[in-house]
Amino acid sequence: MNSETFKVTIGYIVICLIWGSTWMAIRIGLDSMPPILAAGLRFLLASVFVITIMRFMDIRIQTDKDSLKIYFLMCIFSYVLPFAFVYWGEKYVNSGLASILFASFPLFVAVFSSLAMPSAKIDQYSLAGIILGFIGIIIIFSNDLFAGMNLNLYGMIAIVSSSLMQSGIAVLIKKHGKHLNPLAMNFLPILFAGIILTIYGWSFEDTRLARFDSKAIFSIAFLAMFGTVIAFTTYYWLLKRMSVVILSLSSFITPIIAVFLGWIFLSEKLNDRTFTGSLLVLIGILFANFNGLKNYFVSKSKSI
Repeated sequence: MNSETFKVTIGYIVICLIWGSTWMAIRIGLDSMPPILAAGLRFLLASVFVITIMRFMDIRIQTDKDSLKIYFLMCIFSYVLPFAFVYWGEKYVNSGLASILFASFPLFVAVFSSLAMPSAKIDQYSLAGIILGFIGIIIIFSNDLFAGMNLNLYGMIAIVSSSLMQSGIAVLIKKHGKHLNPLAMNFLPILFAGIILTIYGWSFEDTRLARFDSKAIFSIAFLAMFGTVIAFTTYYWLLKRMSVVILSLSSFITPIIAVFLGWIFLSEKLNDRTFTGSLLVLIGILFANFNGLKNYFVSKSKSI
């Protein structure tokens, strides 16, 4: 294994481990902080890390009209609403299940891509994956649907809604944001999302219950530095050096890590129906990537 391959392998492991652990870190922080305030403080701190890196690397913020439109949409639909939903949803949904529900992200991306970009057609494997994934989500939801509307069900709806919004923004960036630097394009959205969420949290949440204890500090600092800056930067570094198909399989690996960590450290468990639905979601992700995986390994075998 040469030096570049080793670095790529380590980078891939790093993003899977970090993104797999972020769900547990959110859950831990919610023991001490109101959800919206916790999300806001995370992004405020992350914006400090990002601007520091940008200054060090001499990266400038692009301020043309098209870029500013993308920044605005990212702020609202990639950070403010999705993370408000995720943090609030995790008050009522365990971290492992939350990660699996959010793993519907690549399935939504496939649907939105086919609608927004005619060249991105859904093949038979992707269609099978999307169907399997959504059947899995229905099975997961069925536990609470039959019990009537409750906070657990609302929490699951919030997390899937977050995945839906972020997938739409991902397709938008893929189509219109190729000219943007990955760090620069996130600084302003993260900064303003942090300001909006923090102001909302201080104004409307019960901050009397907020405690800046070791759990809160760990959660905010870990999610800001590792979950936002390191994982994000590593992801875009990998995107230029490895197959996007293989990289997208992190969506399959991270929920498994999240479920395992939730079981070990938070004593979380999945009941039989939730486990079955979760398994279908993960299998759906593999099917959705099957054609790309097949083409990737065929091209690899020809180059040997």
